[in-house]
Amino acid sequence: MSLRTLTSLAAGLLLAAAGAAFAQMPFKVISPAQPTDSDKIEVLEFFWYGCPHCFHIEPVVAAWEKGLPKDVAFKRVPGTLGNWEILAKMFYTVQAMGLQDQLHTKIFEAIHKDRVNLSNTKIRDEWLAKQGVDVKKYNEVEKSFSVTTSLQRAKQLQENYKVDGVPVFFVNGKFMANGESAGSYERLMPAVDSAIAIARRDRTATAAAPAPAPAKR
Repeated sequence: MSLRTLTSLAAGLLLAAAGAAFAQMPFKVISPAQPTDSDKIEVLEFFWYGCPHCFHIEPVVAAWEKGLPKDVAFKRVPGTLGNWEILAKMFYTVQAMGLQDQLHTKIFEAIHKDRVNLSNTKIRDEWLAKQGVDVKKYNEVEKSFSVTTSLQRAKQLQENYKVDGVPVFFVNGKFMANGESAGSYERLMPAVDSAIAIARRDRTATAAAPAPAPAKR
């Protein structure tokens, strides 16, 4: 057997081993990989306020977020599938007004505990007023360039990542974790942590790799 054949065989075995290892992971490798907006390990959560699974894992996600290491950047992205766009716009409007910390959990609870239809403009405005929000200002911000741009960006990300259900997490543009890949929603955040660990290992290996030698003239 030639050296070239042996080399090819070894490479094939390594690829197969790597593939088998990833197959056992609680996340999936996505292709093509997507660019990220941060020099840190980027974690995106696609969610919808109307999703019961998103509602039930939100306290876990919030606690997880508080303990994030410094090399991880976390961002929530509201889904915009079908009529989801109404509540996606609410997310970005509240965010633009600096009220996300105050209202994010309350929006979830209003929908899932109190059965408030926040997709209805009149009901939503009444609810916002009860929370002490300036409704006139809210409606102005909702139409702002900032909110419109954020919403368009969310739509583009959803398309790029081929999101067709929530909740789903993407790590560093390379790995996807959801309830199915993790085995259950209770195991979802540990699955995300596993993907972060792999992304961190890859970054460390890339940083440690020697620079390519300059081409000879």
